Amino acid sequence: MVEAIKKRKVEAEGPGSVSKPQKPSRIFSPFRVVGNVSNDVPFAVGTLGSTFYIVTSVGRSFQIYDAATLHLLFVSQSQTPSRITALAAHYHYVYAAHGNKIGVYKRGRLEHTIVLEEAGNSTVNNLLVFGEYLVACAGDNVYVLKKSTGSKVPLELYTTLRSINAQLDGEIVGLIHPPTYLNKIVVATAGHLFVFNIRTGKLLFKTVDQQFGEANGSISCIESAPILDVLAVGTTVGLVYLYHLKRGKVLSQIATNANQSTPAKVTSVSFRTDGSSHLVAGLNTGDLFFYDLERQSRVHVLRNAHKEAHGGVSNVKFLNGQPIVVTNGGDNQLKEYVFDPSLSTSNSAIVSPPRHLRSRGGHSSPPVAIEFPHEDKSHFLLSASRDRSFWSFSLRKDAQAQELSQRPLASNKRQAGPTMREKFPEITCLASSQTREDDWENILTGHKDEVFARTWNSKSKRVGRHHLATIDGGVVKSVCISHCGNFGLVGSSNGGIGSYNLQSGMLRKKYVLHKNKAVTGLAIDGMNRKMVSTGLDGIVGFYDFTMSKYLGKIQLESPITSMIYHKSSDLIACALDDLSIVIVDVITQKVVRVLYGHTNRITSMDFSPDGRWIVSVALDATMRTWDLPTGGCIDGVRLPSVATSVKFSPIGDLLATTHVSGNGVSLWTNRAQFRAVSTRHVEDDEFSTILLPNASGDGGSTILDGAFLEEGEVEEVAETYTSVDQIEDSLVTLAVSESRSKYNTLLHLDTIKQRNKPKEAPKKPESAPFFLSLSGESVGDRASVAEGAAPKKKSDEENETNGESKLHQLKSDGTYTFESKFTQSLREGSENGDFSDFLAYLVALSPAATDLEVRSLNTFAPLTEIINFVRALTQGLNTNNNYDLYQAIFSLFLKHHGDVVKNYNSGELAEVLEAWGAANNEHKDSMDELVKYCSGVISFLTTV
Repeated sequence: MVEAIKKRKVEAEGPGSVSKPQKPSRIFSPFRVVGNVSNDVPFAVGTLGSTFYIVTSVGRSFQIYDAATLHLLFVSQSQTPSRITALAAHYHYVYAAHGNKIGVYKRGRLEHTIVLEEAGNSTVNNLLVFGEYLVACAGDNVYVLKKSTGSKVPLELYTTLRSINAQLDGEIVGLIHPPTYLNKIVVATAGHLFVFNIRTGKLLFKTVDQQFGEANGSISCIESAPILDVLAVGTTVGLVYLYHLKRGKVLSQIATNANQSTPAKVTSVSFRTDGSSHLVAGLNTGDLFFYDLERQSRVHVLRNAHKEAHGGVSNVKFLNGQPIVVTNGGDNQLKEYVFDPSLSTSNSAIVSPPRHLRSRGGHSSPPVAIEFPHEDKSHFLLSASRDRSFWSFSLRKDAQAQELSQRPLASNKRQAGPTMREKFPEITCLASSQTREDDWENILTGHKDEVFARTWNSKSKRVGRHHLATIDGGVVKSVCISHCGNFGLVGSSNGGIGSYNLQSGMLRKKYVLHKNKAVTGLAIDGMNRKMVSTGLDGIVGFYDFTMSKYLGKIQLESPITSMIYHKSSDLIACALDDLSIVIVDVITQKVVRVLYGHTNRITSMDFSPDGRWIVSVALDATMRTWDLPTGGCIDGVRLPSVATSVKFSPIGDLLATTHVSGNGVSLWTNRAQFRAVSTRHVEDDEFSTILLPNASGDGGSTILDGAFLEEGEVEEVAETYTSVDQIEDSLVTLAVSESRSKYNTLLHLDTIKQRNKPKEAPKKPESAPFFLSLSGESVGDRASVAEGAAPKKKSDEENETNGESKLHQLKSDGTYTFESKFTQSLREGSENGDFSDFLAYLVALSPAATDLEVRSLNTFAPLTEIINFVRALTQGLNTNNNYDLYQAIFSLFLKHHGDVVKNYNSGELAEVLEAWGAANNEHKDSMDELVKYCSGVISFLTTV
């Protein structure tokens, strides 16, 4: 798995372009997109036994849904080089056309790629799979591929049909294989129907001119009827013809928009095959027209099944043998409708209109505002779009996505008319809190050009009861909900701020600070103590929310366009018109950081959950990550599409972004949850250029991918600064390399020893184990014999008892041959006149060893060791290094040998002690001067 992740490559956006390796971001990796279900490419229906599956396109990837539940089964594991233009499904295989190529997939994995070299730059826009043939239409030609020997899918080009002239006959709009027509296909162009024998490559039949509809109409789609030799032909003027293929004539004509002045185009036709003779026609207005062929009457017209602004209905199909009709459109919707059993009467049967069964969908326009509402359930995401819809997405299971209802709670009945009503205006600002989710509305939204904010309930997924109006009649520009969930704030374009009780919807408080300037940001801390507001007048206002008091304000240099608040650290970040980000501490009401870097207007920003980072996006198509402790930009990404909003998940594992193109919400994994990220500042030329996340995850990463290095990527080790032992010789330096406990231990060593003494003597056990009954000598001798060592001779024992050990053999002058390293280095230092080696050894000693060595100094006349020891400490003090440690060691020396110093305070000893005192007084004056200087500098900086 790790190797597969490392070998994954990013493909280019356009067809035929060369794939270039993208430089990865140090922090964020593309993960996937949520909210994409379908686009304007007609879906394909496949069968596996008695089950159906539906294949939809989402750009350069496709998704496979179970028709029984519309649960997502598979997503294509790799993106196509260009946009998918046609889909076909045949048992286990899915065929996806892109450019002049056709990809053959099984369970979402690409197995074969068919290249139609003869098509040149033409795009494949129709696919048909039946038997051992695959038929594709590109430009004027029809290409037939056939299974080769041993192949499970048709890969070999069999023949090319070139009898169609697009300039005379029109472009190809449909392709079907009529039942019982062996080796024959029907190709529909804008003006004619063609019947080909694909085995021989001959044209068998062509309809005459103007046989379908009026002169200004043309064929738009075809479909085989469950009756032999009959086809349904849809036109661009809203007519559906039933055409008998063998007789070559029209059997009947159906008008789908007889009562409408503007004709609608028929985009798709399908027949019901479960026993009822119904036909459904999908129109480009988004309507579904149902017709009863036996009664020759209209059954029902389902209005606005899909949005007309996005092409209406792209495809409509009845599932074979079931009363279920499936539709999709360019509005990012996949829907299923079902016909309930007919109500029989004495005279006739009443056919009930189709009922909405299930659907999957998302935004039909790019989202503009997102919010993570659940702090404990970080996999839910609220999203508002330009299409005036408001959705709740699940990052774990796509089936849990749901659009929030805009029908008021008091209105339990459906409204009459073709549509329910117009949706609310586009949402411009959004706030939520989960504290009171079970009690009352917990979401607050501001809408475009509206003078009141709306409340929503995230539990019931519908609009709330209250309209919270601005206090001065201005348009809503910002909203906020307190952490307790009891209060909602509404900021006006005229500068007024109103505080409402969300339970009752009553106005409780008013604030007027930003006069005649829009309020662009509102926030309340986690304890409901402080409130912060920002406006286009460049003012940051601070209030005591509990006491309703004005605390002060900060006047910034430029208008503030947006503001975010981090409750844990009490920091706010303000985006200014001068392209800077200003960080303000709410407690001290002072600016603590100013971040520069963006070259165009900042569109959104957000704090990381720990408050150390700020991620910002702007119209310069960059996404920057700022480290607040250092104030530098530690990561930058150049995006292919400008980001309009950015949000961190509550636990910081994901980053969500929205963009000016694309209907979904992009998710990025945070690589910092697996490894440390360097805080080194990066320049613009070091920014990474990566592709946006996609539905298939190709070119992106898994949720654990941030833990692994990409191919060719070198792990950047965070730079650490190691402080030097001494910055400058003239400065007095403490023992930075040693812990503070060593200094304290030397000063209180007697007290520590007294506390560590045992309170009572150890007691001999009453009954010792058998292995402790032997004497030590016996056990040692036995062990030596067992290991092959010779037993100790008696002469050696006598020598040891006589004091003739190797460490204490006397010299002729009466001194011992043994010297400790302490004594040796002190003696060598006095001979050389430099005690540097001795001081380094002394500083490295432990407190107990230092105490032992100082106690062991030779105190007999002429006091050579003591004099050398004081000289060494004086030299160490003059180096201005380890000042506190030398003072502690000298204090220990006086504690042990103070009587000797008092009795022999004359001669050479007196001279070295005077030298120590002079050096000590000099450092005392210098330390006092430096401390006063540093204190003055700190006082000046803290009061500026």
